[in-house]
Amino acid sequence: MPQDPVIEIKDVSGLSNILLLDVRDKSAFDADHAEGAVRVPVELWVDAAKNSETSFADVGFWQQQIRDLGVKAKSSAIVFDDGRLTEAARVWFILQYFGATTYVLNGGWDAVKGSRITNVATQSGTQNPFIAKPGTGKVGLIEREALRDEIGNGAVIFDARTQAEFDGLDLKNNARGGHLPGALLLSHSELLDGKRLKAAATLHRLIDHTGFQPGDHIVTHCDGGGRAALAAVAAVRAGYPGVRVYYLSFADWAKDESCPIV
Repeated sequence: MPQDPVIEIKDVSGLSNILLLDVRDKSAFDADHAEGAVRVPVELWVDAAKNSETSFADVGFWQQQIRDLGVKAKSSAIVFDDGRLTEAARVWFILQYFGATTYVLNGGWDAVKGSRITNVATQSGTQNPFIAKPGTGKVGLIEREALRDEIGNGAVIFDARTQAEFDGLDLKNNARGGHLPGALLLSHSELLDGKRLKAAATLHRLIDHTGFQPGDHIVTHCDGGGRAALAAVAAVRAGYPGVRVYYLSFADWAKDESCPIV
């Protein structure tokens, strides 16, 4: 399996058991979609990840959600959105975290609609069911309490928010603003070239120039998960091992007064 979590449309034909997962909103999907594509109810997933009853600890819930998409044990899921890449990366992170083989399609819907993908697998039947195995993907998950213990003790924070969020000028819906101690800012927009994620070498230079060092234990975060997931995709593409995502991100951190902000 390729190490790069990003795939180009020209390379999709080289994979087997393809499942196309469309993360665009329902109206866009209903208006036009690729033959055989399945829409991911990302709005449901966003809410479920924040809910204590359906958080990532509820393996049974997520296993069923993933099975409902048609993912099988040997599927290669190709995830795409409208070109923002943040929502595709969000779904990629969740799928790979639970052990599904998953790629983010570079270029999003524009790449799909200009191509004819003929090797989409038929996902009917009950053979080879997907079994969720949390924590088995390339990118791990870290939660608030663990991250609080690791700050200054190994974890290096990749903050994918904007400069205004980092400086505490844009609070979003949070009561507190600013950034985690020691966090390094590399806004997610810097990772993109239009609707495409930049090349591995370019991403490596960007991440390196931001201050990350080889061997750093990178933890990405944003405000609500999507940009953090894209930052993780970029870090893996750039060759950094052991990347983790603080998926609930700054919105979760800011509400806990015991968590330091500078």
